[in-house]
Amino acid sequence: MVEPAQSVGPGRERQGAIYSAGVTGARPLVPTSFADLERAAQRVASPKGWAYVAGGAGEGRTMRNNRAAFDRWAIVPRMAHGGATRDLSVDLLGTRLSSPLLLAPVGAGQLIDPDADLHTARAAASTGVPYIFTNQGGTPMEEAAAEMGSTPHWVQLYWSTDERLVDSLIGRAEASGATALVVTLDTTTLGWRPQDLTLGSLPFAQGLGIGQYTSDPRFRDIVAQRVAAAKASGAASDVKVTLQAIRSLISITRNHPGSFWTNIRSPLPRASVETFLDIYSNPGLSWDHIATLRDRTRLPVVLKGILHPDDARRAVDLGVAGIVVSNHGGRQVDSSIASLDALVDVREAIGPEPTVLLDSGIRTGADVFTALALGADACLLGRPYMYGMAIAGQQGVEEVIANVVAELDLTMALTGATDVKDVSRDLVVPNPSWTGA
Repeated sequence: MVEPAQSVGPGRERQGAIYSAGVTGARPLVPTSFADLERAAQRVASPKGWAYVAGGAGEGRTMRNNRAAFDRWAIVPRMAHGGATRDLSVDLLGTRLSSPLLLAPVGAGQLIDPDADLHTARAAASTGVPYIFTNQGGTPMEEAAAEMGSTPHWVQLYWSTDERLVDSLIGRAEASGATALVVTLDTTTLGWRPQDLTLGSLPFAQGLGIGQYTSDPRFRDIVAQRVAAAKASGAASDVKVTLQAIRSLISITRNHPGSFWTNIRSPLPRASVETFLDIYSNPGLSWDHIATLRDRTRLPVVLKGILHPDDARRAVDLGVAGIVVSNHGGRQVDSSIASLDALVDVREAIGPEPTVLLDSGIRTGADVFTALALGADACLLGRPYMYGMAIAGQQGVEEVIANVVAELDLTMALTGATDVKDVSRDLVVPNPSWTGA
């Protein structure tokens, strides 16, 4: 006689908690479907916050490509497999993670919540999901790291035109306890983003999203030198005094370290913004720059923004620890190849051994399943958790994470995959119902 087995896992647990609460009329704080989540977040976000977080490059074709790429694949469930439990854990860069999910770096989260980086760090710690600290955050990495407990964190690096600043940021990432350095390659300059441009809204120009810089000793030295040089030359401000200019000055002042009344009389806040905009990213970033990291950090290096197989091969040849196949959530190049489509070509080009993560377009646990089946070792979640934060702060982020992990677990249960390693290419096929162009 075959003994009965009780199905367990985060999927059943999450369902049970929601349905049990529903008996008394309670509903989840954040909607469990992505479409409803997105609509609810838009209702509570500011126009500038929504434009920055939800918007894409150009006409939004890359964002649509990302979703269409998932629609072109269909999952093939297998029956009577006998597996009642699942193991979602994965080994990634020498660390055992509870699931193949990480929180992507999302810049200027202060547009959604003043404490966005801390909310995310605390939610990551609560759920055990690693968080990749954004280089363009409002909170210094040291403060966010203090909230992470034993949950791993990685640190993103935008390559500055000042090499000493690059070294300073790397050193701080190491000191914070980061277990990897994620170098973003695809934003050597900002893409054409009509939603932000129409509003004339760049968060960094308001002093938002530059907290990693204003807390950095090398950056502060650069700013002080610039202020001293301007004073010596007698250069005068050429800013036209308007109501919006005054609002911008207040925002810059409030978001600069120190007291508001001290900052309002100081040239440092505005000089910090100007300096950031001048040096935060290097348009001349090359593979030669990347090669220098072998001697500049002890951290595993992950390159984010790879889409072409030749670039993936080059990265592997340089000995990096991993790559993130990403088109920056569709925010940099309009009509770019979808990240999921690129993943298939990249994995074929570099073989099964190198660590490959997928970013851009992940919305649900079923999406994570599809990406794993097509060759990803893990996935980065971006916009959905920011939408959860817009609705319910830290708890909103936690609920979004729980929902994605729960659906991944249930999808594995219903396809016969008892381990992440079982989520293989034979569980997905080109979607015979796909009717898109």
